[in-house]
Amino acid sequence: MRILVVGAGAMGCLFAARLQKVGHDVTLLETLRERVEEINRKGVRVEGVSGKYKAGVPAFSTPLSTPPDLVLICVKAYDTLSAAKGIQETVGPQTRVLSLQNGLGNLEILSEVLGPDKVLGGVTAEGATVLGQGRIRHAGQGETIIQDGPFSESIISAFTDAGFRSRADKNIGIYIWGKLVVNVGINALAALTRLRNGRLPEKEGSRTIMRQAVAEALEVCNSLKIPLPYPDPLGKVMQVCRDTADNVASMLQDVLKKRRTEISFINGAIVQEGKRLGIPTPVNAVLTSVVSVIEESYSESLF
Repeated sequence: MRILVVGAGAMGCLFAARLQKVGHDVTLLETLRERVEEINRKGVRVEGVSGKYKAGVPAFSTPLSTPPDLVLICVKAYDTLSAAKGIQETVGPQTRVLSLQNGLGNLEILSEVLGPDKVLGGVTAEGATVLGQGRIRHAGQGETIIQDGPFSESIISAFTDAGFRSRADKNIGIYIWGKLVVNVGINALAALTRLRNGRLPEKEGSRTIMRQAVAEALEVCNSLKIPLPYPDPLGKVMQVCRDTADNVASMLQDVLKKRRTEISFINGAIVQEGKRLGIPTPVNAVLTSVVSVIEESYSESLF
């Protein structure tokens, strides 16, 4: 299968390396030229729970002219629109575009630009941390679920061959919301406390905030009549923390590197939905505001 992975961050590099190693024709599309140059010099280097290995995945800053069979969108949610426009001329009639992103709104943006018939939703519970340009640590393994459809069988086959535990489901929306609730409980807290995932449930203060943030998200889900794919949301968040104990949450990675975060697409999305539905979400509002202030004041930080 010819696969284009858009975004050479932790998740993009993980999927690109694993898929390339089992024989798929994989390329990376990345806007940061220094990252492209480093990957082309040294390859994608992975260490962690899946072992230590290197994959010679070619990287480019502009898309190739040959339409891929599959495009994996692994960029941050705030870059979805620019990514979609960037690959618009590359996506062919038979190309399918799969989002493996955090937050809400990605599928709608991709569908508007590329056409709803080409776009598939997906979620992954794989955990990875960026160690350098093109170098990542595979910090935790989990299930990858994609939207069921005519093309999903070949994607699942490719993912399974690459060692990803994968399946398809027609009701992908409940899994996107399910992952959102997990991220609501973990990402902002990790960014503010600077703790690895596994430490968050062990601290009374972070555990309390986690419980309150998740409860607000659950109230929004209940109002929207969205059934989550697990019976105990708080228990699920804590289990994910344990399963990815050594992982540095993506939002914490962003804060440590003084980059823009996805806060408005995660906790901020709960706040916006709460406002629309008339549901108070004070804890998520505070988490969103504090992370936003950190983001806006990187240049003023004392350390």
